[in-house]
Amino acid sequence: MAERMELTRPVFFVGFMGAGKTSVARRLARTCGVASVDMDTYIERREGKKVKEIFAEGGEEGFRAIETDVLRELGAKPDPLLISCGGGVVKDPANLRALHANGIVLFIDRPLEDLLVGGGRPLSTSPEALKTMEAQRRPLYLAAADAVIPNKTTPADAVTAAMEALDEIFSH
Repeated sequence: MAERMELTRPVFFVGFMGAGKTSVARRLARTCGVASVDMDTYIERREGKKVKEIFAEGGEEGFRAIETDVLRELGAKPDPLLISCGGGVVKDPANLRALHANGIVLFIDRPLEDLLVGGGRPLSTSPEALKTMEAQRRPLYLAAADAVIPNKTTPADAVTAAMEALDEIFSH
């Protein structure tokens, strides 16, 4: 496997909140010499308000509409990006189409017991809510993923697994 990988398409990281999507994307971006973008942060800057404010004003449906628009926008950029998506991105079929039309999808898979509850995240308010969410979303993450990246030990191990998966995907 090459130290510096040539990415030809955007790479989207999906998974639960707190799974390590942004951390893995940032570390991998340094290794590959490309930029990384946290989609929720991008949305907040673009909309001029916090994600929880967008949820409060337009509900989850309003947020998902913005998210779909941003997926298309980021996927259309000329230089490949590593994009860490919000945890619910896979819930909308339009988002799934945008993910696959524009890039590669990696599911950062972290054990449920290692995920954070709360932290100002609108849909993750208790351990029970997280378990319910996991039951709903896990099959969607697995179905959307071009590769599953375990994140059970260290971020460095997850980055190595992501590089190996991308090397395999881009070499075919």
